[in-house]
Amino acid sequence: MPKIVNVEQAASWDGPSGEAWVAREVFQNAALAAHTECLFGAAAVQPTDRVLDVGCGTGDTTRAAAQRAFDGEAHGVDLSTAMLARAREAAAADGLTNVTFEHADAQVHPFAEAHFDTVISRFGVMFFADPVAAFANLARATQPGGRLAVMTWQPFDRNEWIAVPRAALGLGRELPPIPEDVPGPFGLADADHIRVVLADAGWSQVQLDDAQAPYDYGVEPESAARHASEIGVLRSLLDDLDDAQTARAFDALTTAMADHATSDGVHLDSRIWVVTAVR
Repeated sequence: MPKIVNVEQAASWDGPSGEAWVAREVFQNAALAAHTECLFGAAAVQPTDRVLDVGCGTGDTTRAAAQRAFDGEAHGVDLSTAMLARAREAAAADGLTNVTFEHADAQVHPFAEAHFDTVISRFGVMFFADPVAAFANLARATQPGGRLAVMTWQPFDRNEWIAVPRAALGLGRELPPIPEDVPGPFGLADADHIRVVLADAGWSQVQLDDAQAPYDYGVEPESAARHASEIGVLRSLLDDLDDAQTARAFDALTTAMADHATSDGVHLDSRIWVVTAVR
């Protein structure tokens, strides 16, 4: 068994959250297509690179890295055994022979020292129990001069992809604030905090680019509302509602999605930090 220190996140991701993501894999990868493009624009993966993908999930970004590093390798790590099983299936179906996956807590996993040329993550680094320790461990695994390219969400109130459906599902209730200083989707939303964490962890030339990308909810409002209601930080808003309230909440969410419908689908805005650094 791998050493796990991020016990709370592991219980979620190696359980219901991971299983839910596998069930929604096609939607999630489509929703984040623009974000993936931003990530690889920053990562500049080279043909001979050895790439580490942190929080790789079902391996969408790991496979993309392997295709770019065709004379190198891509290694994905994640806390979710279900997501990793799907990642291996997809890599085999794609005929990729330079990609591997491992069940691991990247904060403490004993990666080979100075092995990787590039470390990437698409929204997988905000969940560390100790971000400095985690990024220091990733720095130890990266060769001198190696690159870090990761994406994190900016603060909640700048991200309508989550703020709009949350307000709709709230039905006027006073909802607790989304925490931005604990492990979770917005755990690295503060730019100054990111800079301090990476500097303390041994990374240099830290740069944060303010990026805007559409979060693609699909082709029409009804399916967009269904997908939104299944997102982890939104699902719980329905837990305490009776059937009539649930129906009202879903109607409100469908209306909100219709307000953002275009001729090519339902798109809500998202704001992200594209973070790069050098070992």
